[in-house]
Amino acid sequence: MILVVDVGNTNITFGVFDGDKLAATFRMMSKVQRTSDEYGMMITGLLDRNGVEVESLTGAIIATVVPNVMHSLVGAIKKYLKITPMEVGPGTKTGIRIETENPREIGADRIVDAVAAFEKYGGPVLVIDFGTATTYDLVSKEGGFQAGITAPGIRISAKALWEDTAKLPEIEIKKPASILAKETISSMQAGLVYGQIGQTEYIINQVKNEAGLKDLKVVSTGGLGRLISEETKLIDIYDPGLTLDGLNIIYRKNEKKR
Repeated sequence: MILVVDVGNTNITFGVFDGDKLAATFRMMSKVQRTSDEYGMMITGLLDRNGVEVESLTGAIIATVVPNVMHSLVGAIKKYLKITPMEVGPGTKTGIRIETENPREIGADRIVDAVAAFEKYGGPVLVIDFGTATTYDLVSKEGGFQAGITAPGIRISAKALWEDTAKLPEIEIKKPASILAKETISSMQAGLVYGQIGQTEYIINQVKNEAGLKDLKVVSTGGLGRLISEETKLIDIYDPGLTLDGLNIIYRKNEKKR
């Protein structure tokens, strides 16, 4: 079994794979500063609660967009799991080529998503991750990471509404019964959700037009991905486990090098 770890701006998502099967998954917040011992105790406790014996883990891999978490997290995995984790970064074999102007600018999470989408669904494919930011990444038929678009995530937009305006409240992000809102909460929900749907559809169509890929497959993931995917016909597949699958795929590609 291997432990895969996706360190995002909001959450750290853990998965345990037995071959290609996801045997367990759990999360913790990434914005809380923790020592290696705190991470170690939490990880081992959550593994135990999910029926995973520490001794059964033979490897680990981490992708992060939050570098200041790495020292404590890697230290915890080394100390408590007795494993030196692989880190996704320059030199990691992924199976896709980064064809942008500065490959080192591409976040590890985006590379991992691109790998998973290309390996699972083939190319050309547009990968949309509805996370803290909403990202759109284009992978060619041959497996080249060709372009990326970055937009504020729906939660960032929501937070800006209730933190930067005096009278707007914090709300649940969900689709309202109608876009024709008649009170404050549903009016905010309508703007956030329908605004995200509109942005998503426009960007998908623009990518298809500029890339000349009318048959482009569109795959989405991320916490709010299901909500948006269910409201548009332009997203072909919603895959909530895409990032964890990508980490498992990359680990297997690099396993023999270790």
